[in-house]
Amino acid sequence: MDLPNHKTKIVCTIGPASSSEDMLRELIIQGMNVARLNFSHGDLEGHRVVINRIRKISAELNKIVAIMADLPGPKIRVGTILEEPMMLEKGDQVILTARDVPGRDLVIPVQYQQIADSVKPGNPVYLNDGFIQLECMRVEREDVHCKVVVGGPLSSHKGINLPGSNISINPITEQDLEIIDFGLEQGLSIFCLSFIETKEDLIKVRKYVANKGKKIFIVSKIEREQAVKNIDSILRESDAIMIARGDLGVEIPIEDVPVVQKNIIHKANVLGISVITATQMLESMINNVRPTRAEATDVANAIVDGTDAVMLSAETAVGRYPVETVRMMSKIASATERWRGYASIRFELMKKAVFETNPGIEDMISMQVNDALGNLNVKYVITPTTSGRTPRHVSRFRPDVWILAFSCDPFTCEQLAMQYAVHAIYVPNKDHEWEDIVIENLKNSDTIVAGDLVIMTQGQILGPRKQGGTNLLKFIEVT
Repeated sequence: MDLPNHKTKIVCTIGPASSSEDMLRELIIQGMNVARLNFSHGDLEGHRVVINRIRKISAELNKIVAIMADLPGPKIRVGTILEEPMMLEKGDQVILTARDVPGRDLVIPVQYQQIADSVKPGNPVYLNDGFIQLECMRVEREDVHCKVVVGGPLSSHKGINLPGSNISINPITEQDLEIIDFGLEQGLSIFCLSFIETKEDLIKVRKYVANKGKKIFIVSKIEREQAVKNIDSILRESDAIMIARGDLGVEIPIEDVPVVQKNIIHKANVLGISVITATQMLESMINNVRPTRAEATDVANAIVDGTDAVMLSAETAVGRYPVETVRMMSKIASATERWRGYASIRFELMKKAVFETNPGIEDMISMQVNDALGNLNVKYVITPTTSGRTPRHVSRFRPDVWILAFSCDPFTCEQLAMQYAVHAIYVPNKDHEWEDIVIENLKNSDTIVAGDLVIMTQGQILGPRKQGGTNLLKFIEVT
């Protein structure tokens, strides 16, 4: 069995720099676990081609690679600027308008009809990922008159952030639903929802998919101030969380982002929910073959905090060194995970946090597994699973050993590709007891040998038609 030298998962955004068969193959070999398709760019046919390529190559390499569809959501953008870039200088008076006009002479068209209703005098307005800052002076009909506080060059279709403003826009758009339909047709199960604010946004999508007789794995992107305020209820409705620090760093004070990141990661860990840390992790590698020291430290700190996966955006989508970037991410993860002085302290803190949530049987089993790992020389934790809950619960304690998750459900295997320390193994047919299947599989692949000790979790049959959750723990010495 080919296990990587690091347990942190790597998400790569696929774009022009990484969508060829040769490049996808190299990314998978170097450590890509999840391929993120950004549906804010490209067309459906282009994404269909990439989906087929990823599946073809992952099958050839016999590696499970998850495909995550990242939905555009209601991103507010600048309209068309006639002569690009439009230079905005500090002190300039500019007009943001919902009118259908070209951008020129400090008049900036906005692709958001309600902007005059949303922004009030004194509100800040950020353009181009926050690099340009305006302040609203007054509102006249469809026009918002602003003063430039921090200037810079502005091009067409750059993003607009309105922190503190009342945005009257549905986070789940018709375009999002059309993309979900496309994804379901392509057999995708992982969807990333952008700019969500409340748990109701997730419930709307689940109901939409349920009406089609389907279930999906929802990754909630946390990138709005309102989502941070509602994080507890959003977490309860999510399958995974992405801390999208780009827009988040504009929506809330940038100095608050590190603490918010740590807080969300901890909350997600306690609940056994996968968490992805994203945006500008190795940003300088878009154009350079090495990252900055600060970027390497940022990745390491996210791993120490307890993130399950780290994400690359432009670095792999349009960067000059996508393969080198994934290789570097793998090296940082491996080096960070070798530092295990904090592991026992973290386990005790996490155990205390889990106890405060009124834990169930599966929670107790996962804690007992990790207690055993601290006292016995265990080679692997084996978790046969249908839903993926048990391996996620064991994973949240960040064990030093691999969790081998055997499942008959290919979607569960794919979804576990973003979970720390979990290596999913697909079992097409289950003709025997799990213990026999697992031990035979591991022996045949030379993964275990006589004398090895493994821990296996099991679910007891509660009745003739009722399968219980995980409620048994077994120690197996290989003979």
